[in-house]
Amino acid sequence: MEIKVLGPGCQKCHETEKVVREALADSGVAANVMKVSDFQEIAMLGVFATPAVVIDGQVKVSGKVPTKKDVLAWISK
Repeated sequence: MEIKVLGPGCQKCHETEKVVREALADSGVAANVMKVSDFQEIAMLGVFATPAVVIDGQVKVSGKVPTKKDVLAWISK
């Protein structure tokens, strides 16, 4: 599983990465988590509001920090 946390490095972006990593730790799911801050790459993924989370190429959330419950639902499928 490949998870990308998109954002320029703001506080909400850091919080999003923290939530994703905590959810992975709680679930025991193995995933490669990457932080993407390049605006061109973010735009190529179709995201125009950060923070955002992309799992295996699919945008799961954009423009807000997800809850741990949200992330757990996404990675358990």
